[in-house]
Amino acid sequence: MGIVRHLQHWLTGRGPHPQTAEFVPKTHSLRLWADTFPWDAMVDAVTHSFDQRFPKKRLKGGRAPISPRVLLALELLKHEVGESDEGVCERLRTDVAVMYACGLREVPAEPSYFVLPETLAQFRRRIDQDLTDKLVAIQSAAAMEEGLVSPAHLLVDTFPSEQGSQRVTDATTLYKAQKKPAPHRAHRRTVHRAGHDLEPANG
Repeated sequence: MGIVRHLQHWLTGRGPHPQTAEFVPKTHSLRLWADTFPWDAMVDAVTHSFDQRFPKKRLKGGRAPISPRVLLALELLKHEVGESDEGVCERLRTDVAVMYACGLREVPAEPSYFVLPETLAQFRRRIDQDLTDKLVAIQSAAAMEEGLVSPAHLLVDTFPSEQGSQRVTDATTLYKAQKKPAPHRAHRRTVHRAGHDLEPANG
């Protein structure tokens, strides 16, 4: 009966959409990765920044806008798995674990939800330095609250770079993180900064 319930939507065109959480094991690496980000706070920061800097009129008809949650997750996931824009966007259409990581709770009956690589690139270009600092502060605060990083050894790893990776102590980020605590779970291994990583200190 469980299998029939999962297949009901595809077999009959009726019934509830299968849930991504039912298909992706709790131990799956992408599920563990996604579940440790403070998504609500990060998406709020992105939305607020974009609304201020890129005001736009609401258009009637046409395709619904892509959720900032999806775009932000794709941008971070791209660096996590080492994919190109094209590759990570394609995986959103076919990989249920990527759908889960992007906050899609239902598996579509056909690969109808898609993001163009050009759309992801445009989203990336809109992330300015102020927004980057805000996202880092949110993630840093969450990581410190969970005890996943040591405030005394918070590091920023700058990449990519023509000369390679430059590792520096970011006192400003640490200060912001201490001043702006966020009650969310944090990434257990790395805190991404649209081109930067904050890594937990050893020990």
